[in-house]
Amino acid sequence: MRAPACFTTHTVVNQPPPLPVHDAWAADRPLREAVARAGGAWAQAELSAYGQRVGGDLPELARLANAQKPQLRTHDRYGHRIDEVEFHPAYHQLMAAAVAGGVVNFSWRHRDRAGAHVARAALAWLHYQTDHGSSCPLTMTHACVPALQQAPELAAAWLPRILAPHYDPRHVPAWDKPGNTVGMGMTEKQGGSDVRANSTRATSIGDGMYELVGHKWFLSAPMSDAFLVTAQTPAGVGCFLLPRFAPDGTRNGMRLQRLKDKLGDWSNASSEVEFAGALAWPVGEEGRGIATILDMVGLTRLDCAVASASLMRQALVQALHHCRHRHAFGQVLLEQPLMRGVLADLALEVEAATALAFRIARAVDAAARDAHEAALARIATAIGKYWICKRAPGFVNEAQECLGGAGYIEESLMPRLYRQAPVNSIWEGSGNLLCLDVLRALRREPECRQALNDELARVRGQHPALDAALAEVAHLLAADADAQQAQARRLVERSALCLQAGLLFAAGLDAIAASWCASRLGGEGGLVYGALPVDAPQAQLLMRAWDGVA
Repeated sequence: MRAPACFTTHTVVNQPPPLPVHDAWAADRPLREAVARAGGAWAQAELSAYGQRVGGDLPELARLANAQKPQLRTHDRYGHRIDEVEFHPAYHQLMAAAVAGGVVNFSWRHRDRAGAHVARAALAWLHYQTDHGSSCPLTMTHACVPALQQAPELAAAWLPRILAPHYDPRHVPAWDKPGNTVGMGMTEKQGGSDVRANSTRATSIGDGMYELVGHKWFLSAPMSDAFLVTAQTPAGVGCFLLPRFAPDGTRNGMRLQRLKDKLGDWSNASSEVEFAGALAWPVGEEGRGIATILDMVGLTRLDCAVASASLMRQALVQALHHCRHRHAFGQVLLEQPLMRGVLADLALEVEAATALAFRIARAVDAAARDAHEAALARIATAIGKYWICKRAPGFVNEAQECLGGAGYIEESLMPRLYRQAPVNSIWEGSGNLLCLDVLRALRREPECRQALNDELARVRGQHPALDAALAEVAHLLAADADAQQAQARRLVERSALCLQAGLLFAAGLDAIAASWCASRLGGEGGLVYGALPVDAPQAQLLMRAWDGVA
């Protein structure tokens, strides 16, 4: 039987081409300007080098690393307990690129230079646009440094490897590797965010070591070489460095029970673990473990804000690229007024999130040199982490909708971004916990209250809606404790919006700042994206968001 001459029913037209190879640093004008304002522009060579990888080879590695989730191997073929996590090779390539590129160590290698933390935050921002899961061990390894410095002997032994530009995935003792990574375990099933309810016990066994017995409901990055964990001591909650291998080189008493089946963050392993006499070294003063590990949490919370803003940036890039090439009803989508309004509104959100994230990074960077910046870092990190992370899920969904059905298909990047969007609002303190943390800082640390007041005072008189919002913040700050807690989300939200408005005005982006005030503070915007005031500078917003990418 003769086959038909041709089964072709159509040709492929009106489909966007693949996103071109580009420098993700050079293409992101709001990021470049925010980094320059915060004092990190001197690292442009490193940022451009990593930006080229983010816009080049790393996205394919991220796709592969997320397509094959990590697998737990509790035993080998002979029945020996091994507790190893297997990853797609692409995951290890991502980790190696980030460690060599400075995502872990840049701020510490350049600690004597102002702006080092800002530049490192920008490196993290770039990496997060490529892969989200690997950012978890990267940020924890970066953030463990202040905690470990409270134990000078441990710091002397471990920090040279932690800060080395080498990634080594082998399942061998940390001291046999050129570079180490560090995970973290605080959460237990009966306590969640209430770390004081932890039941894991630490017992001194002499020679400066403790034996841990208990569990962790979430142990992040279980393939790491060591973990900062909390456990109860006779003096209260303590902080400990628990190595994957015991000091004698044998496998430590840490049993991985299972890997979490998570909504997103697929390339990263998160686990439940039991400690069966696991050996660990104390970090900081016994009984002050929460205070010790909070030195780490301050940095990881900054990374949550940076990561969520970066996630929004990547979602915007995907939406803009699609709309620049897709035609509907006889016109390219980007030129259709309704779609253009949505994209401009998304670009406005990214402008403000970028400005706030890097203002916080600047405060963190200057904290050791400037009392005002130290106090601002303490309170603004919680404010920024709360607000930026809360904005990410809805933002990504709106950007996803710009692609239509194509944005709901796994072959596009958008479903992965959408699954990832909620995690940073949960990790390192959920929304209510952060709001309570802001109230605690305002009540117990007068310098934090003064720093926030000083920052807000600088922006008065710029816009009527901003002045009205500032008056509301002042009223909320003056309320009694019960009323303040009931309105804590309102207080933190309005504070964040006012800070963002002031930063946009300070950057000389007056038209953009005015649109922010009118839409976010003045009631002239909608409850969803795409309802900006008619005089919003759409062309300026879109031009800044898409700087030189074909």
